[in-house]
Amino acid sequence: MFRVGAHVSMSDGFAAAAEREAELGGNCGQLFVGSPRGWAVSDVDDADAEAFRDAADERDVGPWAVHGTYLVNLATPDDDLAAKSLDCLQSELDAAATLGVPYYVFHPGAHTGAGEAAGVENVGDRLSELDVPDGVTVLLENTAGKGTTVGKRLGALDDVVDAAEFGYGDLGVCLDTCHLYAAGYDFTDAASMADLVDEIDATVGRDNVEFLHLNDSKHPLGSEKDEHEHVGDGEIGAEGFRRFINHDALRDKPMVVETPANDKGDAWNVDRVRALRTED
Repeated sequence: MFRVGAHVSMSDGFAAAAEREAELGGNCGQLFVGSPRGWAVSDVDDADAEAFRDAADERDVGPWAVHGTYLVNLATPDDDLAAKSLDCLQSELDAAATLGVPYYVFHPGAHTGAGEAAGVENVGDRLSELDVPDGVTVLLENTAGKGTTVGKRLGALDDVVDAAEFGYGDLGVCLDTCHLYAAGYDFTDAASMADLVDEIDATVGRDNVEFLHLNDSKHPLGSEKDEHEHVGDGEIGAEGFRRFINHDALRDKPMVVETPANDKGDAWNVDRVRALRTED
């Protein structure tokens, strides 16, 4: 079944987040387990988790992903920041496990001048320190490439997995369309889409791409600017999304929109994705 949804708020509780997802027409979803711009992770007790799972199961909404806080930086050369990031990431992973959420997505971080190779090694080494709960896969998200962020190249994500103590299975990849486009990966015509899939196959592998973020880009190809636009309304355009979401390598992956919270909203974007979907 085609699975598409939106990132939803858990400010009214986890069960309410599942209900909100169903109301906007989504049948999979993503949420934070704390403020995305803070270190605090919400306590998730057994009652919260059961109510969330019951609401999601009743409405057939899943799979879900927990998105990590934006402050996490495993690529940093700063050991204190890395330790704080690991503590937060572990807590978010444990919350995902309690909720029964199978995916945890995070941004690898920035090497802040230490160099990409050092940043990749740092992320791999620090991931190796995690106690990844059974039933949860940690997903590395590709980046737009601004500044010293690690993960602009798909090969860098594959290098992170190689540097980690455990490999694909416990680890996987989440591809964000805005980030891909801003990083210079075009997929708006048949030839460029084929090139992108070839690079996926040659690096992380299509089977290890577990989740997709569908966001249009406010800025041109290769801009390295991470600013999302409504699906089809940005530089990628409707035909670019049509190619991306219907390609055999990607069409069966769960897809979530993280589009602007303004006039059109999540339901509009989910409907737009459904309208661009073709039959098998």
